[in-house]
Amino acid sequence: MLAQSAKNHRWDRNIARISYAPEETAVWSTVWDKMEGLWEQYACKEYLHSLELMKKHCSYDRDNIPQQQDISEFLQSHTGVRLRPVAGLLSSRDFLNGLAFRVFFCTQYIRHHSMPLYTPEPDICHELLGHAPMFADRDFADFSQEIGLASLGASDEDVSRLAHCYWHSVEFGLCKEGGKNKAYGAGLLSSFGELEYACDEEHPGAEKPPEIKPWDPEIASRQAFPITTYQPVYFLAESLQDAKQKMREFCEDLPRPFFALHNAQTDAVHIDRPVKRTRGIPTEA
Repeated sequence: MLAQSAKNHRWDRNIARISYAPEETAVWSTVWDKMEGLWEQYACKEYLHSLELMKKHCSYDRDNIPQQQDISEFLQSHTGVRLRPVAGLLSSRDFLNGLAFRVFFCTQYIRHHSMPLYTPEPDICHELLGHAPMFADRDFADFSQEIGLASLGASDEDVSRLAHCYWHSVEFGLCKEGGKNKAYGAGLLSSFGELEYACDEEHPGAEKPPEIKPWDPEIASRQAFPITTYQPVYFLAESLQDAKQKMREFCEDLPRPFFALHNAQTDAVHIDRPVKRTRGIPTEA
């Protein structure tokens, strides 16, 4: 039902409201209770500030699963980001292309109640507790859009490099704050085990502590990563502004047939030169 609802969604319609079952709300509550204390300890200040805004404007609460339409309306008025429901996983190119327009593709299902603290793929606990609050911060929204704009017209190899940067930042990024490492990546902010593992100096439960590297998109773009285990490598930015600036510099150096700029007033992307297609690949005219 959720997959069909996402497939039927159109950009000019409201996102369908979902009536979650009691056992699904119980899963949300379990995850919230596990994460709440860890957010206070390990989440970056931008996340904590945005989470308070979401509680006030989007009905975020341990006993209530917020609706994507309410979140999307709030984010759009705050930073210009919109949510769009999606039925399943997308290709890296399709997903990043959405970010170019400040559109975040978002699932609507929740992990099974038999395993409330684990999911093999993104669910609403990951999307709404990890990603959505960060999109209420303008620097983070701009940072994400930089990656999306760079993906337009990029080669398959460079899309893969941008997807690696996205993974090591938007999903699992760290930033410095008051001399400590704090999380801004959604994969950490929605995982009670990995959040503590990545940010606690003792790295509890780890046979081998992770490697913390300075945020460098060039290196991150080639850094392999596992999907089903804790990350062996994390990238640490000086701040969200630092993460955004270095990502912008990296994107500007990528070879592309054109450079794209998003016009928020018209919600259109403009390119700096005419292009033509050669066997499906955009090239400079």
